[in-house]
Amino acid sequence: MSAWSNGSSNVSYTSFLLVGFPGLQESRALLVPPFLSLYLVILSANALVIHTVVAQRSLHQPMYLLIALLLAVNVGVASTVMPAMMFSFSTHFNRISLPRCLLQMFCIYFLIVFDCNILLVMALDRYVAICYPLRYPRIVTGRLLAGLLGVAAARSTCIVAPVVALASQVRFCRSDVIHHFACEHMALMKLSCGDISLNKTVGLTVRIFNRVLDMLLLGASYSRIIHTAFRISSGRARSKALNTCGSHLLVIFTVYSSTMSSSIVYRVARATSQDVHNLLSAFYLLLPALVNPIIYGARTKEIRQQLATLFQRARLPAPPDKPQALPSQTEFPA
Repeated sequence: MSAWSNGSSNVSYTSFLLVGFPGLQESRALLVPPFLSLYLVILSANALVIHTVVAQRSLHQPMYLLIALLLAVNVGVASTVMPAMMFSFSTHFNRISLPRCLLQMFCIYFLIVFDCNILLVMALDRYVAICYPLRYPRIVTGRLLAGLLGVAAARSTCIVAPVVALASQVRFCRSDVIHHFACEHMALMKLSCGDISLNKTVGLTVRIFNRVLDMLLLGASYSRIIHTAFRISSGRARSKALNTCGSHLLVIFTVYSSTMSSSIVYRVARATSQDVHNLLSAFYLLLPALVNPIIYGARTKEIRQQLATLFQRARLPAPPDKPQALPSQTEFPA
């Protein structure tokens, strides 16, 4: 086994141990209740808003359908990590094969990038709705929306696939222990024993280019939207437009700030313990799924009204069954 740990060996590990929060190795089972509670809150909050949008025909409009899709993607990110992580914490069975590790890596990053691309589609939708309201029904059709989401999925694949493909070509012979709760790219690259400068360059370039381009597009779109909204003569319409944009901007700030803060701390604070890095990774993976349904559920008037109606119906007792009157001479049973 000693030959596996030096760079001269041609042997490469094909399975790994995921050790999330290595500083709490002996008491990791204590992490299951808080993470399980957090995961259940994420599932219930997002499912409630998604169900409200799907069940109410009045909400079958592009903006609300995009909100439901965004929340579903957030749940997907959490579900890619949380169940396996909690299972490993409770059973100490945390070995994962290299193909499964790469698949998990692809799913996590694809969903994160797809989440950001949905925000771009939402910005375009609001741009047309506020800047060209009379032409909005003719421009933003179901076919256009499906095409934009297809482009968003293709763009996400093109961004993530090269990073994962390069990772699959690396030899991992330093160790078979990943000090992370998921197959994160840099955590896996630490186990390599060859030259990974290309992997680091491609990963960093893709991330920076993607983030800068997204921020430029979002900034240009929402600056135009806010400028147009302030020129609306009707105070009620202006307030509604600004409130909608405020909700989207809060979500954008949550998504991008959590991602960027995790990346900055990972590269700058090298002296920070691995547990802190893992906690920040969990923070940026789970924060959007926890905060976004609250933002859209509380700040979007139409969704908030439907949620209030749903809660009122749940609190009202069921009406008692009325006794059926006997049919008269002029009445006949159906």
